[in-house]
Amino acid sequence: MPGITFDTSVFIAYKPATFPAGFLLSAVVMQELAVGALDKSRLQQLNAARCAYEKDGRLLVPTGEDWWIAGKVLNSLLRGLKSRRGGLTPRLPATEKQRIIRDVLIARTVRRAGALLITDNVKDFKLIARFCAARTLDGQAIFQSGLKVIRHSFLALLTNPLQQHPPGRAR
Repeated sequence: MPGITFDTSVFIAYKPATFPAGFLLSAVVMQELAVGALDKSRLQQLNAARCAYEKDGRLLVPTGEDWWIAGKVLNSLLRGLKSRRGGLTPRLPATEKQRIIRDVLIARTVRRAGALLITDNVKDFKLIARFCAARTLDGQAIFQSGLKVIRHSFLALLTNPLQQHPPGRAR
């Protein structure tokens, strides 16, 4: 089912107190948020959200094929191969591979789900899109622009806690 999901950069930049109701959630983003959790209570909140999204079928989890394709994309980026979408790709330094692999997995699972990814990490996702195009939208266009209607809509979604709108229920 197509939907919208946030990259970790959006959670970090805009600090929503809860996860947006009705959104898909990436297991990779959950892992990154867990790494940055400041205390046990935040880890418990993250785990509760993960369980709820997984139970409702709205947790985007990389499959074996996603991992394989991510490996091929990363290989192409490291080697600076030619893409179908724009000629030669600048060679990614080997030191970057551990950082970008998670973004490749996010892009792959978002693409497989037919979802839209909201991110502040536009540069990396544009690079990845040469080999694995996921639909993306710059988070700043929503959260920091003068587009008040769009901004208001997304901020309203951010303030609706998961507990008020259980997964799978229509609003």
